[in-house]
This record gives sequence, C-alpha cells and structure tokens, in this order.
Amino acid sequence: MGGISDADKGMVPEPRLHQHRARSFSVNPPWRGYYTAKKNCNTPTSTETTMHHTGLLGLLMPSNQSSFPTIENKTFLDGNQSINSLMAMNHSSAAILDEMLANSNRTYIGQGGRGGGVIGAAEFGADDTAWVLTATFLIFTMQSGFSLLESGCVSLKNETNIMIKNVVDVVLGGITYWSFGYALSFGESEWTTWFCGWGNFFVNFGEEEMGLAYTSFFFQSSFAATATTIVSGAIAERFNFMAYVIFSMINTLVYCIPAGWLWGSHGFLYKLGAIDVAGSAGVHLNGGVAAFVCAYMVGPRIGRYDEGRGSLPLGNPTNAILGMFMLWWGWFGFNCGSTFGIAGNKWKYAARTSVTTLQASIGGGLAGMCISWFSNHRLEVSDTVNSVLGALVAVTAGCALMTTYEALFTGVIGGILAVVFMPLVDMAGCDDPVGAVAVHAVCGIWGMLVIGLVVKADALDEMTGGNSGLFRGGGFYLLGVQALTCLCITIWAGGMSWIQMTVINYIVPIRMDPYEELVGADFCEHGLHRRNVGVTRAVSI
Repeated sequence: MGGISDADKGMVPEPRLHQHRARSFSVNPPWRGYYTAKKNCNTPTSTETTMHHTGLLGLLMPSNQSSFPTIENKTFLDGNQSINSLMAMNHSSAAILDEMLANSNRTYIGQGGRGGGVIGAAEFGADDTAWVLTATFLIFTMQSGFSLLESGCVSLKNETNIMIKNVVDVVLGGITYWSFGYALSFGESEWTTWFCGWGNFFVNFGEEEMGLAYTSFFFQSSFAATATTIVSGAIAERFNFMAYVIFSMINTLVYCIPAGWLWGSHGFLYKLGAIDVAGSAGVHLNGGVAAFVCAYMVGPRIGRYDEGRGSLPLGNPTNAILGMFMLWWGWFGFNCGSTFGIAGNKWKYAARTSVTTLQASIGGGLAGMCISWFSNHRLEVSDTVNSVLGALVAVTAGCALMTTYEALFTGVIGGILAVVFMPLVDMAGCDDPVGAVAVHAVCGIWGMLVIGLVVKADALDEMTGGNSGLFRGGGFYLLGVQALTCLCITIWAGGMSWIQMTVINYIVPIRMDPYEELVGADFCEHGLHRRNVGVTRAVSI
C-alpha cells in the first residue's frame, strides 16, 4: 500500500489543480463525504501528504507532482475501503472530480497579497477562515469607536443623533452592499469589465462555495460600513436625518467601485500593480474625500464662522478618547486581517503588520503630542486623538510590507499632517467637527505615496509584484501608480458625492431646519429630553 502501480495511475487523469502557495486546500465533491488533503510544501518537490478523514470519498493531488505521492496514515470511514479501490474509480467519476477542481478555483474576492491577490477556493482553508472572521469581528467594533469619537466631538444636544447615524450606516448600508455592492466590486461574469464586477447580486452561495465567499463578503462589508461612517462625522450637527438615511443606502456606490479597481482581479489599478494592503485609499481616502465634498455642500454649523469665534469645544472629550482607543484596538484587526489568511507565508505578514501598525501609531501620537505641547503649551485632546488616527490611516496601505523603521517614519509624518491640516481645512470653509478630512483624506494620500518611495520588492510572496519604491532603486513606476490610484479615487469619490448630494437635496433637504439645528437633533429627531440642556443652553453649545 505504499505506492501506486502504473496500471492504477493510468485509470485516473491528473486533476487540473493550479499550483498555489497555500499550505491547505479543500474541495466538496457532489457525492457524499470528502477528504481534505494537506500537503507539506516545505520544498517545491515535497511529496509528503496526509489524508484526513472528513467523509467517504475524495482526492486532491498537487499539479506539480509527476506521479501520485505515497499516502501515509490512511484513515477511511469504511474499513473495507482500500486505497487501491479508491484509485480505481471509473473514468466518469474522475472527470467529475476534474471539473470540480477546476471550478473550485473561481475567485470571489481579491483581498490578500498586495491587497488584491487572486485567491481560489481550493487554497482557502479553515485556519484562514477563522483568522479573517476574527479580524472582521474586531473591525466591527470600530463602529463603536467611531460612535464614541464622533459623539465626543459634537455638542451634547447631538451626541445621540450621531450614534444613531452609525447604526444606520451598518443597517441600511449593509442592505445595499448585500444587494449590489459586493457584486459590483468582486462579481464575476461575462459582463465584468476593468471598471466594475458583475455577478452574485443579493449574495447567496451554495455549500461548495460558501466558505470563501461568505468570509470575503463579511470582511468587505465591514470595510464598506467604515467608509460611510467616515462621512457622518464631518457633516454632524446640521445634516437632515432623513437625508442621511438615503445617503447611507446609496453611498455604497462610492465605495464599491474603487474597491474593485484595487482588489478585484478585474480592476485596472490592480493590474497596474497598485498596492493598498488594507485600504488607505480604498477606504480612507475614499471616505475622506466624500466627507470634504459633503461637508462643504451642506455648509457650516450656525455660528461656526462668526467673527472672532474659534473652534467649537468638544462636547465630551472623554468619549472622544475612549473612541480613539476602540478604533486603535479595531485597527489591528483591520490591518492584520487584510492578509486574508495565515496559510503559506501570510502568517508572517500578519505578524509584521501587527508591529508596523503599533509602531506607526506610536510615532504619530508622539508627533501630535509634541506639536500640541510646543504650540499650545498643553496637550489638546483633538490633536492627540487625530494624530494617532492619522498615523494609523497612513500605515494602512503598506502595513504588511514596511520595516519597523519605515512604519515609524510613516506614522510620524501622518500624525503631523493630521494636526497641521485640520486648521487648513477649516480655513477653506469646510466645517469638519471631527477632523475626518485631515485624518482620512490627507493621511490616506500620504500612506499611498510613501509606498512608492520606501517599500522594497517583496521576496516572500511577491506582494509588490516585483516593484520597489523610488528610494529602493525601483524608479518612478510604483510611485506613479500609487499617485494615479489617489487621483482616480479622489475624482470618483468627489464626483459621485457631489452627484448624490445634489440628487438627495431634490428629494429631501440635506440641511436641518435652523430651529432644529439650534435646539438639537437629539430632541427634534429622536424626542430625547436632556435634563441639563434646555433651549437656552442648547443654542449656545
């Protein structure tokens, strides 16, 4: 039973299983039961294979083997079943297996690798699923962080309203992303083009596909919710709630198309070699640009730019700091989960990502605290919070590729940009209560461009496509592609945001009534009476 005869080998055609770098793969045949084969790939010629029982019949063989490997530690559900009888299955059954293996390599998402590596179902295992799902749970806690941060930055009369808007982002934005957002990002059919995907509308997959497909959908839906939530803070305290309900539903279009460009195997930016591991451009630049356009179109809060009036105070600084910590916590899932698995060399990238994310946030926080101390002789809450968040946004694009020194440098510059650009955005007439434009748009651009400067060609899984940054001797190509990515997403997010705001304003006024704005959205939109905030005090805070 140690080997397979030539006669047996001739009875079964070799499956067309493409070579993958992953260590594990599984396939569900159309008959009862299956086996999962785990191949030891320490060397390219390794033939050590272990068959683990998970059913009655099934077989996978790596395509780089010229002959059938020796099978050890065989375990079968039926004691009378032997390896020879398994190999002697008829030609039609082998053809079914062959076709099934070919179909198993369909791509449902491009997340992974340099942010868009093609992943087939056959190489995505249970360990990868557990890793990505756990990371996604952390990402969803970021909604709590955004809620606390935004409620801390607005006046007391609006803090509940801004939290309710975050609920709307997940609920209504989730419905539209399930309906068409995921399909336009990663759908595959004859109608798929370089511009957008097409297929898998109203996401629902069968048993053979659901492992990878549902994991990728869940992961990407958390990204889509984050992109919309970024906008809510910038338009806080004066945006009509019903208009925001409509906005949350259609803003999926603003996110899903660029996501396909970057991470879908069909996307033109992906094919050019753009690198955005976890979404500095795909999520944060997208959301930051949309935030700027929406905040500018809805106008500033009443009295915001009255003569002699400075920036408005934070309504609840404690909430803002707690929100920062929750976002900080969730960001590790955001970045580490974007390796989209731990098989092969992905666990090494995940480990590196955890440290580079930490290093960048430390550098950004230190830079922001220094600026605040030397300019104001005290630590301003907004400067401290936004410098940490700006650094996290900046490192998100290259978190799996940077050294700790490069991550620290990226974070320091990101923290400085966040603090410096907040007053500049204000001077431009864009009333942004939470600093979303500076943190997400400006730092998102920096995070993309720094990859084109300092990143070295990756030797493990070729996540950079063989390209190096300008300072690493790679010339201007990668820097140019990164700049093009920023330009394309800025134009798309800005243009689409202007269109949807214009359309919504024809349906429902996007601006609150002046009386309601003065009294507060908590009372006018949700009927909440605050014991310590009456009308007289409401108009002053």
